[in-house]
Amino acid sequence: MRRLYHQTLSPFCRKIRLVLAEKGIEVELREERPWERRMDFLRLNPAGQVPVLQIDDLTLSDSGAIFEYIEETQPEPPLLPKDPAARAEARRLAAWFDDKFHREVTANLLYERVNKKLAKSGYPESEKIKAGLKSIRYHLDYIGWLMEHRRWLAGNQMTIADFAAAAQLSCLDYVGDVDWSRSSGLQDWYAKIKSRPAFRSILADLVPGFTPPAHYADLDF
Repeated sequence: MRRLYHQTLSPFCRKIRLVLAEKGIEVELREERPWERRMDFLRLNPAGQVPVLQIDDLTLSDSGAIFEYIEETQPEPPLLPKDPAARAEARRLAAWFDDKFHREVTANLLYERVNKKLAKSGYPESEKIKAGLKSIRYHLDYIGWLMEHRRWLAGNQMTIADFAAAAQLSCLDYVGDVDWSRSSGLQDWYAKIKSRPAFRSILADLVPGFTPPAHYADLDF
């Protein structure tokens, strides 16, 4: 039995869904609303956060820990390079998007505009939205710069860094907050990863009350 407790527009859940799909691991998806603090879910993860992956009697939480477990137990296809320096770079960039990008961009845009409405926890704060819109330009330009020098974000091989970044950006793209025209490298990279079979279920996601832009599921956006 494999079950993933997730939230549709959680970038951390999407990262794990992409990893599972890339490795051909089938799971049952169970939608969870973390803000409801459901007791049965808190027993699985006292932190009250998604994703949570159940594999038979094993319960795993935290997207970073879940990824490392999957990578070690299902190493093919690999999402970390063999070279130690390349592995460190992949982990560095995955942490960049999980932490810095998420804190400066996703939390200020997606969470203010979408999560607050879903959780009925207040109204968006304009200052946070302005900060998110300013910060995202820096991060998009950084991706563009990386793609001028590399085939994938962390090097010549697709890694967890690409899925961590794509998970954040796909959530923001759902609400139309990504300016793909900032660089051809940025758009080419996302089109390449967006076209992978692992991305299909992500592009089919729908959140009640929020309609994605027409280009969201378009592979030739």
